[in-house]
Amino acid sequence: MAKLLMWFLGVFFVFTKLVDCYEFEEFFYNKTEGAFLESVYGASAAAPPPLMIGLTIIHGAAARGAVCLDGTLPGYHIHRGYGSGANSWLIQLEGGGWCNSVRSCVYRKKTRRGSSNYMEKQIPFVGILSNRAEENPDFYNWNRVKVRYCDGASFTGDSEDKAAGLQYRGKRIYQAAMEELRSKGMRYAKQALLSGCSAGGLASIMHCDDFSNSLPHTKVKCLSDAGLFMDANDVSGGHAIRDFFGGVVKTQGLQNTLPRTCTNHLDATSCFFPQNLINNIRTPLFLLNAAYDSWQLQESLAPHTADPHGLWHDCTLNNERCSPSQIQFLQGFRIHMLNTVKRFAASRQNGLFINSCFAHCQSERQDTWFSDNSPTINNKPIALAVGDWYFDRSGVKAIDCAYPCDRTCHNLVFK
Repeated sequence: MAKLLMWFLGVFFVFTKLVDCYEFEEFFYNKTEGAFLESVYGASAAAPPPLMIGLTIIHGAAARGAVCLDGTLPGYHIHRGYGSGANSWLIQLEGGGWCNSVRSCVYRKKTRRGSSNYMEKQIPFVGILSNRAEENPDFYNWNRVKVRYCDGASFTGDSEDKAAGLQYRGKRIYQAAMEELRSKGMRYAKQALLSGCSAGGLASIMHCDDFSNSLPHTKVKCLSDAGLFMDANDVSGGHAIRDFFGGVVKTQGLQNTLPRTCTNHLDATSCFFPQNLINNIRTPLFLLNAAYDSWQLQESLAPHTADPHGLWHDCTLNNERCSPSQIQFLQGFRIHMLNTVKRFAASRQNGLFINSCFAHCQSERQDTWFSDNSPTINNKPIALAVGDWYFDRSGVKAIDCAYPCDRTCHNLVFK
């Protein structure tokens, strides 16, 4: 009996480790995502409650075969504009990681990231989606839309795996959502901004020119927040993020849907990295990114596979616990990011805000988007920088000094 018990405990231990590895490494579904979401409000306890907006299912998507991973219909949340913003539209593409294998996509389809059955029926509109001028000075009265993310590949796939019961239809979901929004008045828009954060920030780059082409008589620009995922070496000298993105591309067959301007001369995995796309975007594009992006630090630079002994564990959870040598490595990552955007920044139509913070998705949090103590570069907060760029009030090419010089940062700390 004792031997049987020991055998059972051993099997249980191995199983739990496999699950941890599966969810944290293969699935790449950030285990700190909850902390990111919990901190999205970023406002004081005295702040008024955020506007809650209900989910709208896109029933017309069925005819296009535009469905989530599990075959359910996609959806979005919309709050109508008014006054001077009644004919302006802000579209935000939701983020939330990727799945890089059949197994991880099967897991994902049982979550809100793969099925509308599990999506929240209401979500808060804060930051760039807020309806209050004091929280969102330039876009508060626009038509504001959040398109939900349930395809696992930044709205780019168009294939299926019948055996696994998976639909990789992100591209069709994007098209169905845009078609429905155009029917609801967006086709008459005078101004429009396509935005997104994280995987949605990558999607806003991927679809920027398509969005502009679909609104030929509209002033169109695009904003990518925390979407500048770098093709960088991890702390072991390996290529954790490239290997992962390669899995996403292979699983969903993205070589058939990624921009031809890139795949004509680079491999498909390279064309899932924004650094190989941004210089070919014709539409004005704004890159908002933390130089020490918290997600990339945890999942790309120092994931468990690259740091099996946990030497980077404390640093990834709290920047103040990084050693001098670790900070030096991160400074190299920042330099790599800045070198990547040099040609992009040379274009007058593009905008840039790269602050030296340990952060992620700064347009979705109220405290980082626009509040009394928001992060700034040259005394300008993110919301005003984006607004100045969109409305052509001034050019914005803001690059922060290196860590730790910026005392306005709202660095994310995880427990």
